[in-house]
Parts: sequence; C-alpha cells; structure tokens
Amino acid sequence: MTELRTLTPHDWRLWRGLRLAALADAPHAFGSRLADWQGTGDREERWRDRLALPGTHLAAVRDGVPCGMASGVRGEQPGTTELISMWVARDARGHGVGDLLIRAVETWAAGTGAAVLTLAVADGNEPAAALYRRNGFEDSGERGLMPDGRPERFMAKRLPAAPV
Repeated sequence: MTELRTLTPHDWRLWRGLRLAALADAPHAFGSRLADWQGTGDREERWRDRLALPGTHLAAVRDGVPCGMASGVRGEQPGTTELISMWVARDARGHGVGDLLIRAVETWAAGTGAAVLTLAVADGNEPAAALYRRNGFEDSGERGLMPDGRPERFMAKRLPAAPV
C-alpha cells in the first residue's frame, strides 16, 4: 500500500533521504547535482528551507519505505503552477506511485485556482515523459536549458475549473 505524506520543514530528514537517492539514481533528470547537496551543501537549514518554499511537498511511502517525491509550486505566469522534483525509486516504479504523486499535485494546484499545471522534462527522459503523457500532460512546444546546459522540454495540463 502506498500513502502520501505532506512534508513540512520538520520532515527535512525524510526529504533529504529521498532527494539524495533521486539525484544519485537519476542525475540526468534534475537540474541539481548530487554534489550540490552533499558536503557543505548538506546542511539542515538548507533542507528545511527547501521544504519551506510556498507550495506542496510530498513523499510517497510504500509498505513503510519512502519511495518517491514531488512538489508543486506556483508558476511564473499567473494562473499556473509547476510540478517539480518528481522522482520514484526504481523498485516502486510500475506500482502507480508516480500517478499518485501527480494526482496529489494536481489536486493542490486546482485548489489554488490555477488553470494550468506545467513541468519540465529533460530531453531523452522518455519514461518520465510517458508518465506525464499518461496523466494528461501535452508537450507545450516550449524548450529550454537546464542549469548545466542540457536541453529540456516543457509539458502542460489544463486543470478543471474550481466549482463556484
């Protein structure tokens, strides 16, 4: 069974473990590097500050083991939100964990009144792109560069209007 936990700065140790595992497992998928969050970058206040960003920060726990993460934050454009820091551990893939995380971020985004949920996916990360397409995201046609210069593409999903 998979449960989702909404994280606060007090949950920084759980987030730290997931984030470091994600950066080690899928360095191609993130703009940050594992080395950026280790050594002098591995500080409690930094982890707490990351979870204090306005938005929603989630951990997936399957059979008592943390196995995934995602965050939702307000987008740069009015009426948009962004899905960031999405990752599912290899042994939890194929069990609906990614779908569960995406739906939870969508629910949060719709609750903020956002009309669109966006995300960026690294070029070549087809398993992630397939997950997003399966969940209703479409390629927006926009392209960009990750902090290290690798290309990425943007995807978006229209959210249902909030009931009046």
